Amino acid sequence: MPIATPEQYANMLDAAQQGGYAYPGINVTSITTLNAGMKGFADAGSDGIIQFSTGAGEFASGLNVKDAVHGVIVLAEAAHRLAEKYDILIGLHTDHCQPKKVDSFLKPLIAETAARRASGRGNLFNSHMYDGSELPLDQNIAESIELLKLCAENEIILEVEAGVVGGEEDGIDHSDVADEKLYTTPEDMVRVYEALNGLGRFMFAATFGNVHGHYKPGAVKLRPEILKDGQKAVIEKYGDAAEFDLVFHGGSGTPSAQLKETLDYGVVKMNIDTDTQYAFTRPVADFILKNYDQVMMIDGEIGSKKAYDPRTTLKLAEAGVAARLQRACDDLNSSGQSIFGKV
Repeated sequence: MPIATPEQYANMLDAAQQGGYAYPGINVTSITTLNAGMKGFADAGSDGIIQFSTGAGEFASGLNVKDAVHGVIVLAEAAHRLAEKYDILIGLHTDHCQPKKVDSFLKPLIAETAARRASGRGNLFNSHMYDGSELPLDQNIAESIELLKLCAENEIILEVEAGVVGGEEDGIDHSDVADEKLYTTPEDMVRVYEALNGLGRFMFAATFGNVHGHYKPGAVKLRPEILKDGQKAVIEKYGDAAEFDLVFHGGSGTPSAQLKETLDYGVVKMNIDTDTQYAFTRPVADFILKNYDQVMMIDGEIGSKKAYDPRTTLKLAEAGVAARLQRACDDLNSSGQSIFGKV
């Protein structure tokens, strides 16, 4: 099955909202992690979302190029081909694009999909994220409006964010942000709805104390009830149809009970990156430490070609990421919920 069409992707989000589950949104950086993502979703019987950051694009384009747009397009094109072998639906998404990168990253990617559509081909991407959370809310909303209109012209869903996700990820550092900015207010959620409603479909990353990275228990003060209060404020004013498709950023390391609580409040997508990075590196490190004299040519010896063949460790990494992703599908209740062949 190729990557989900715009209609199928919208149906995926509808099914998650109506069914009380969410899709892991896994960040990938390479063919190996692409394969790991698709394996994890397929093994869980779950549809899912694969996403790329600007840093992933730079990495994928190579050390001599470091072109985020080029690298992300390469990964997305590869995803379209790889997905043909799977009987699940995969949506392609780009992660945090800050205001300063809109013209150099987000708009060229939207233009790439527009060019494909003009030539009779399907969308390259299903959705993009604009992260204007560093801006005053009025300015954030104004820029979100412009981008949502542009996305809607090409049947692309836009993810927006109000409130700041703490911590640091992929060069975006909010580790010193004031605590009050980590929590989106119900009033702000109403303002976002009123500004964007009717312009095109969007997802909303409202923040409730979530933080990128992995922390010891008790270090992160999540308040999922903020999502409940915000949804209630919007629905009371505009009816059930106003319910947000919410996104949970910084989900790595969150206790299962809190993950499941957010599903009751309209979360349909949860980003997972830190945990899958560790799931990639852990088996690689374990193999090297246990087979050091085979991986390395020590004291004039020749080592073992099978041990230092990169495929040996990359297969372990792929399996590790897929297993962690499958657990995320279980936590978010998306396992066994694929709508492939049903829509």
